[in-house]
Amino acid sequence: MTGIGEIERKTQNRVVALVKDSLGYEHLGDLTEFDNENIIEAQLRKSLKDRGYSTVLVDRAVEDLVRVSRDTTKNLYERNRNVYDLLRYGAKVKPDPQSQAETVWFIDWQNVESNHFAVAEEVTVRIRVGELPTKRPDVVLYVNGIALGVLELKRSTVSVSEGIRQNLENQRGEFIQHFFSTIQWVMAGNDSQGLRYGTIDTPEKYYLTWKEDGPQENPLDRAVLQVFEKSRFLELIHDFIVFDSGTKKLCRHNQFFGTKAAEAYVQRHDGGVIWHTQGSGKSLTMVWLAKWIRENIENSRVVIVTDRTELDEQIENVFLGVNESIYRCKSGAELVQQLNVNEKPLMCSLIHKFGSRVDGASSSDAASFIEQLKKSLPPDFSAKGDIFIFVDECHRTQAGVMHRAMKEIVPGATLIGFTGTPLLRTDKAMTIAQFGPYIHTYKFDEAVFDEVIVDLRYEARDIEQRITEQEKIDQWFAAKTAALTDIAKAELKKKWGTMQQVLSSRSRLNQIVADIVFDMETRPRLMSGRGNALLVASSITEACIYYDLFQKTPLKGKCGVVTSYNPTIRDLVGEDAGEGETLAIEQFNIYKKMLADYFNDPSETVINRAEEYEKAAKKKSAPKKAAKKVVKKKKK
Repeated sequence: MTGIGEIERKTQNRVVALVKDSLGYEHLGDLTEFDNENIIEAQLRKSLKDRGYSTVLVDRAVEDLVRVSRDTTKNLYERNRNVYDLLRYGAKVKPDPQSQAETVWFIDWQNVESNHFAVAEEVTVRIRVGELPTKRPDVVLYVNGIALGVLELKRSTVSVSEGIRQNLENQRGEFIQHFFSTIQWVMAGNDSQGLRYGTIDTPEKYYLTWKEDGPQENPLDRAVLQVFEKSRFLELIHDFIVFDSGTKKLCRHNQFFGTKAAEAYVQRHDGGVIWHTQGSGKSLTMVWLAKWIRENIENSRVVIVTDRTELDEQIENVFLGVNESIYRCKSGAELVQQLNVNEKPLMCSLIHKFGSRVDGASSSDAASFIEQLKKSLPPDFSAKGDIFIFVDECHRTQAGVMHRAMKEIVPGATLIGFTGTPLLRTDKAMTIAQFGPYIHTYKFDEAVFDEVIVDLRYEARDIEQRITEQEKIDQWFAAKTAALTDIAKAELKKKWGTMQQVLSSRSRLNQIVADIVFDMETRPRLMSGRGNALLVASSITEACIYYDLFQKTPLKGKCGVVTSYNPTIRDLVGEDAGEGETLAIEQFNIYKKMLADYFNDPSETVINRAEEYEKAAKKKSAPKKAAKKVVKKKKK
């Protein structure tokens, strides 16, 4: 044995001893001299019989699992998903053709100690094709004889990346891909970098690091004791795995602890806010929490409310990855209808389905809208079930009339807010007042440190926000109010102050547009005209004004607005007072013109194509894969 081997062996011996002595796994020993499979059938049969299943049920259930795990007509992802479904939901088998099917649970998820946990090292697996005879994972974790975890260990001076690449190599069809059909956690570690983890087919750059406080100084030992703890290991497999559009995903530490913290809140029917920075996986947190609620709280129903069509679609697709169907409400009437009957346990809806005029609704508008909403409800309306409502970007969509409308429709619901945006002081206070305290936080600096997201480079710009020639404006105001009383002048000045703010804002937007155009024409990285730029506006109306201003610049025809706004004739009702365009009318008209220009259709007939435009704009601005260059060699 070489010196390198001896150092790695010491690490391996220590890790195996921790799992055996501290966590209570049975040590199966060094399996170098054995021809090992990912299912130890003798142990699996014993575990099932010990839990009271008959021999015939055991035989048929084990036969199903082995068949699915070794199905060579499927790729690794499909085999692994089919195995996972059997593990999580059990095998439906009949003792005889005339009997009803019974569920055989390969793992007792409810009673952890009813399962048999084992650890083995140097697990030699025969290569079925190719030149090499065998491959040998360092450490394998078994539950009831089923291999669920693989760990490759390296000495502290060798990067964990080598262990990750070894795992990826082993998953190739040329090596021992068949062994990974049952594997849920694929790991690599050393004493300096700790434990990195992924699952089958996880690229190296997406391997995660478990982050949790503990008394152990050694990061590898600490993570092993935390992740491999029996109840934790089963929970991570049972509740925190998703198959999302061809990609299997595990949870990050923030998703796990955020969901666990929320579980305690929803059990008490207390609301609150999960603040996880953008890019940290809020959508999956919603999915895992919703699934837990559905499985653990009787008569529960979950409604996920978003403010973006693409997120609404994403939520729907991801739920399919955890064997849950979710109903998308396409209109406000449909949402009310579904709430009134206890048929759909999982629903998603855009916030706008709860009403209209999100931007700028006054208190009187809000009261009127809510009153009209209540009158429009069916006479027998009563939201059915124990309802939990998840609200995405809750700081933005729930600060006013929409939040009040939601509470009027579903007064007894438990509301959980999700946000990833750094909150201003007013937003923070409003959000906490509406939803309750922070349930869990994962902030921007933490995500940067964990390399979940990249840091921002911020360049401040000072844009003048005052109206020019203030003296002339004051003279004009004095002339116009000469005949008024002091009280009337004071009231008018309040109104004028608001008008001045609006005008100043428009002037400021114009200066921002000019500044952007200047950068696009002078900065080396932007002058080429390649790539896309994203301008984030504070409201839909502001975004529309930006678009209108850009049409008067060299960037005309190169800009578009992407929002959740769908212009309808209803937006104009009650707006026209014969005194010019209101902001609502201006927003409607700009949107209508943008759609007409894009589709080259009359503006009066194109307003129903907003969603079509949004999808096309996103597709057009999405990063494109580099094209492969094919070079044909000329024959000599």
